Amino acid sequence: MQYSRFVALGDSQTEGLCDPDPRYEYRGWADRLAERLAQLNPELRYANLAVRGKTTRQTREEQLPRALAMEPDLITAPLGMNDVLSSSDMTRIHDDLEAVYDVLAGTGATVLISTYPDVARTIPLGRRLEDKLLALNDMMRGFADRYGFVLVDLYTAPVLTDLRTWAPDRLHASPLGHERFAAGAAHALGLPDSSPEWGAPLPSLQDPHRLYRHVRDGRWAVQYLTPWMIRRLRGRSLGDGRTPKRPDLTPVIEGQPLS
Repeated sequence: MQYSRFVALGDSQTEGLCDPDPRYEYRGWADRLAERLAQLNPELRYANLAVRGKTTRQTREEQLPRALAMEPDLITAPLGMNDVLSSSDMTRIHDDLEAVYDVLAGTGATVLISTYPDVARTIPLGRRLEDKLLALNDMMRGFADRYGFVLVDLYTAPVLTDLRTWAPDRLHASPLGHERFAAGAAHALGLPDSSPEWGAPLPSLQDPHRLYRHVRDGRWAVQYLTPWMIRRLRGRSLGDGRTPKRPDLTPVIEGQPLS
């Protein structure tokens, strides 16, 4: 199926943090998917409304009305991870997700969502989030079944438990991780030449010594975890004051007219 108007909603994952791009600062899995879709339809128009740090409720209030006005035929909206990081109220998180997804389901567009990778295997202290993460993933599967959404199951992809698919902060995907997510989305959408092996593990490396792992995890806590906790205590977000990188539907392939 060819799409003509693709709008991406979400947070840092969809904005593309840690996947550098000279034009938009960050590229990310959604931009990579748009480029792949444009190979099938060079007239594809694409907007990316995602902003780092946004919760589902903020997405509903700030991004959803703009997306609906664009009348997209493809919408990507993997949401909820920032909610899980900042709240333990899973009922509220479910209700906020349902409020967004119920509206998206009524648009007639193809809607793509995802589960989230197993952070218990990549982030120190990640096991403290495991129960909430599993609950969120169950919600995403439930919404996909209920509304007929396309689901990319990142949780079951072995490649995403490999630190090579994660940036040094382990909260955002590396360029390779974004590439694999885009490949998973392409396969879930049934795009030509997409591969069911998108989540296959990378060639194995020698396991580092336990002492090295402890030192590495300690440095991570000082460099990344502590600043995140300070921002959270102050009620601040990396997305404060930021605007979307691609706020309007524009051609993916340069030179296409804006008709």
